[in-house]
Amino acid sequence: MTETTEQPGRLRRFHEKFIVEERVVPASAKRNLYIVAIVLVVVGLAAFLFIFDSVLEADDISTVDKPVEHWLDGTHAEWLTTVMIVLATVFGPIAMPIIILVTTVTWGILAKHAWRPLLLAGGMLLGVIIVQVLAPIISRERPPVGDMMLEIDHTSSFPSGHVMGVADFLFITTYLVFSRHRRPVIMVLAFIGASVIVLLTAACRIYLGYHWATDALASIALSLVVLGIVIAVDTWRTVRVGTPAEVDASEASREE
Repeated sequence: MTETTEQPGRLRRFHEKFIVEERVVPASAKRNLYIVAIVLVVVGLAAFLFIFDSVLEADDISTVDKPVEHWLDGTHAEWLTTVMIVLATVFGPIAMPIIILVTTVTWGILAKHAWRPLLLAGGMLLGVIIVQVLAPIISRERPPVGDMMLEIDHTSSFPSGHVMGVADFLFITTYLVFSRHRRPVIMVLAFIGASVIVLLTAACRIYLGYHWATDALASIALSLVVLGIVIAVDTWRTVRVGTPAEVDASEASREE
C-alpha cells in the first residue's frame, strides 16, 4: 500500500517540477505572443531565404561580403585583435557549450519549475540541428585561409554555427527570463543588450577571418525563427487566459 501511494506522489512531484508552469494573462496578451512568434518565424525565414538566394546567385546583399572583409582588414589593430580573440574564446566551441550546460543545469535545479531551462535546452538543440543539416548541404567556402587569424578551419561557412549558437542562447534566455516581468520595457532593454552582444560576436567572426558577413546575417535570421518557435511553444504550454484578478494574482506570485 505504501509503494502504491508513493508512486503517484513521485509522478506528481515530477510533473510539478518539470511540466507545470502557468502564468495567467489577458486574452490580448496571449494573442500578441502568438502574433510575435509568427512574425519572428516569417521574418526570420524570409530573411534567411533572401540571403541564401543572394549567396547562390552572388548578387544583392552578398555583394557586401568582400567590401566588409576588406574594411575590417584595414581596421586591424593590436588592441582590437585582442578584444576579438577574447570574444572568440568566450563564445567559442569550447567555452560556450560549458556556459550553456552550467546555465541550464543550475537553472533547472534551483528553479521552482524546470520548464524554462528545458525549453532553453530544446531551443539550443534545435539550432544545432539546423546548422548541422544546412552547413554541409550548402557547403560554402570560408574566406581565404590567409585571413584566418587563429587556427585553420576548412568546415562549411554558411550559416555560422558560432553566431547562431550565441544568438539562440541570448535571445531564448532573454525571452524566458524577462517575458515574465511586469514591465515590458525591461524585456526590450534586455533584448537590446543581447542584440549588441550577438552583433559583436558576428563582427568578431568576420574580423578574425572565419566568416563572410552574410554567414552571420543568415545565422541571426535563423535564430529569429528558433526564437519564434520557442515563444509559440512556451505560450501554448504555460499561458492561460484569466480574469483581471487572476492576472494580478499570477503576477504577484511570480514576483515572490
